[in-house]
Order: sequence, then C-alpha cells, then structure tokens
Amino acid sequence: MKCSLFNTKTFSSSTMAEHIDGNRLQLDLRYRFDYLAKFLNFTSDDIAMLNTFAPIVFPLIPVLSDTVYRKLFSFDITKQYFLIRNEGFEGFMPRKQCSITLDSAQMAFRKDMLSVYLKRILTQGDWNDAFLQYLSQVGKMHTNQAGSGAINVDYIHVNTLLAYLEHLLIDVLCNADTTDDKTKRGILMAINKFFWIQNDFFTMHYLIEANANSTADSVKSETKKSSKCCWL
Repeated sequence: MKCSLFNTKTFSSSTMAEHIDGNRLQLDLRYRFDYLAKFLNFTSDDIAMLNTFAPIVFPLIPVLSDTVYRKLFSFDITKQYFLIRNEGFEGFMPRKQCSITLDSAQMAFRKDMLSVYLKRILTQGDWNDAFLQYLSQVGKMHTNQAGSGAINVDYIHVNTLLAYLEHLLIDVLCNADTTDDKTKRGILMAINKFFWIQNDFFTMHYLIEANANSTADSVKSETKKSSKCCWL
C-alpha cells in the first residue's frame, strides 16, 4: 500500500498556487494565523469543537494544572525557572530550588495563570485580533523579548511542555464516556491543530530573539575587526 503526504487526486501540478508574502508572515499576526489556518484546515468547526470540549475538561483543570507543574518540578532544569519572579506576582520568592514547593504562593499564582489560559482557549468563540495577540503574548513572555516580564525559557522546555499538555487533554478526551466517537475525533483534531498554532506563535518569538542575537553578535564582530585594522 502506497502512502503519500499529498493526495494527487486533489492537487495537481497545474493547480494555481496561492501567493503567500513571506515578509508579511513575520510582521502581520492576523496574516500569519490565516496562513496557518489554511494550511492546517483550522476552521470555525474546530473552534466549535474546542468549545464543546470545555465543559468536559473544566472540572479537571485544577488537577491538570497541578500535574503539569509536578512534571516541571521533576527536572532541575525546568524547576530552576520558578526562582524567577512572575510579572504581577508580589509575594515572597525563594532563592533556592530546595525551598520551592508546589503549594507556595508563587506556584499557586502560576497554576492560576495556566488555568486561565486553558479556560480561555477552550471558550473563545471569536478568534479576533485581541485573542491572537493573547496567544502571541503567551509565547513572547517566555523569551527575552518581553522586557521586565520575560521569563526567558529555553525553547526545548516550551516544546516538551506544550506536547505534555496536549497529551493530558487527549487523555481526558479519551476517558470522556459520554462523548460519541465522531465528536471525540473532531475534538482531537481541533486540539492537535490548536497546539501547532500555539507552538508556531512561540517559535515566532524565539526566532526573533535568535535573529536579534545573531545581528548583535555580527555587529560586535565587525566592531572588533574594524578596531584592529582601521587606520583612519
């Protein structure tokens, strides 16, 4: 049995390709989302599926949030980020990893933030510009691009966290006995598409950060070169 990523019955070499402006993808968030949505076939039906999933997962959000942070606490490389003060949190901050607990005020604050995030993405009916900016800001705040509110987490941890969170939601869905198989399939596809879109919004900011660092390094390198050989 042959398997192809592209269905030749649907697409042919003579099909007119839609033009996508590569520069605009980097500058216009709505344009970028529209491209992702077209490529992934993410439609209003997927949004409706996420909304349908909301009442199923809402009662379990506190457990999901706690599970996520327990996972992050299980590795020292991810636990270290909780020594950084969150923007908006004004309580006591421990200075050593051994002093951090899942029940601390800082962790309760972060769990609340995750809960708010999950509730919003599952109940949002209109993916307007304000909502896209929210998804973008979630990504931006984990890099050094957000100023004083930046956490600056290495991307590998963000990638694994998004995957882990998706798996938790899929597990909830699979155990939803009152949901028929057709609806489950629709929700599963919607969850998967959403996380790829959210992941792209993270990646977008990490690439901006990487390009900025590369430019800065190039300037420093050129400055060093000119200082050694410039005679004027």
